[in-house]
Amino acid sequence: MTVVLVINSGSSSFKYQLIDVETESALVSGLVERIGEGVGVMTHKVGDASYERELPIPDHAVGFEVMLRAFDEYGPSLVEQPPAAIGHRVVQGGARFFHPTLIDDLVEINIDELAVLAPLHNPGAVQGIRAARTAFSDLPHVAVFDTAFHQSLPPAAYTYAIDQDLARKHRIRRYGFHGTSHKFVSEAAADFVGRPLRELKQIVLHLGNGASITAIDGGLSVETSMGLTPLEGLVMGTRSGDIDPSVMLVLARREEMTPSQLDDFLNKRSGVLGIAGVSDMRDIEDRRAAGNGAAMLAFDVYVHRLRAYLGAYIAQLGGVDVISFTAGVGENSPLVRAAALATLGFLGVHVDEARNEERRRGIRVISTDDSPVTVLVVPTNEELEIARQTLAVTGQL
Repeated sequence: MTVVLVINSGSSSFKYQLIDVETESALVSGLVERIGEGVGVMTHKVGDASYERELPIPDHAVGFEVMLRAFDEYGPSLVEQPPAAIGHRVVQGGARFFHPTLIDDLVEINIDELAVLAPLHNPGAVQGIRAARTAFSDLPHVAVFDTAFHQSLPPAAYTYAIDQDLARKHRIRRYGFHGTSHKFVSEAAADFVGRPLRELKQIVLHLGNGASITAIDGGLSVETSMGLTPLEGLVMGTRSGDIDPSVMLVLARREEMTPSQLDDFLNKRSGVLGIAGVSDMRDIEDRRAAGNGAAMLAFDVYVHRLRAYLGAYIAQLGGVDVISFTAGVGENSPLVRAAALATLGFLGVHVDEARNEERRRGIRVISTDDSPVTVLVVPTNEELEIARQTLAVTGQL
């Protein structure tokens, strides 16, 4: 058994999974949250059993001690079966990290410095890395970057049309995100259809509360919707996606909103939430079915943006062989999938209604047998992908 402990750390919480890479299964999943608040919460799941404790967790170092005690008390024992390595999800690798990277002191410093590009994400990742390197000082630690998969973007795709001296000074460019998911899904799709990855033109739609779409040519990301930050691109649960920059100037002048308030407004109070008052697509669909006008509009705006990006990316690729839907909305909403693809029949995209409505686990085809373009639902597994890349870096895969 070759296991990897995967850590996904935020500013006040961290998730963890113990992954058996050989069987591609999660032996344990857990969450340590409300770090730095009065009372923290630890949830540790082994098989069908779930254990929860409330106790003070002042910082990430204590959080890791709590996690280790959970392994000792509830299993499986990390002493009897220690992980081969620790894999860390890091959101922003900037233009410094093109691949998963073995963490040393210098790499840790670089990740910390890149917090200027991801102030909501990288600081938490650094705290988690420091705590984990202390708790598992004898094991290799690997950083897997959300942005790394998109380092293959050509300059025409990642360059913003602004003064280039300023852009270079402040490292302003499109970086893209959800790269670990896009990589996993595109490779799983190629394996499923039985064709070499290098031969395929693919589009992957990662549709969750955060959402992005990526055009993948021969296994390489050539265009993606998220940009300098995860705000750009598709309409999301609480994020606006693409918006005229002048909107922020108007709000700053007329509402006297500060940069911090604008950041909160666009990231946390916009998207379908801003239109319909709810951020979960299941609630949007329920209200839409009941005739709620705001929910109808939110759904239409959401789908309109999906179609616009799909059409643009098919044009950029010069055609498409496989379109894959993944993540919470992508995997579970037949309505969104059908609506997004409804106008693409002239490009050879034909969805089988019965297949699309079917709800079952695992990768599956939802296009018709005679569709020139294969449409798939591919459950993503970012933790497994992080575990695989971690072992590859350490030479154990």
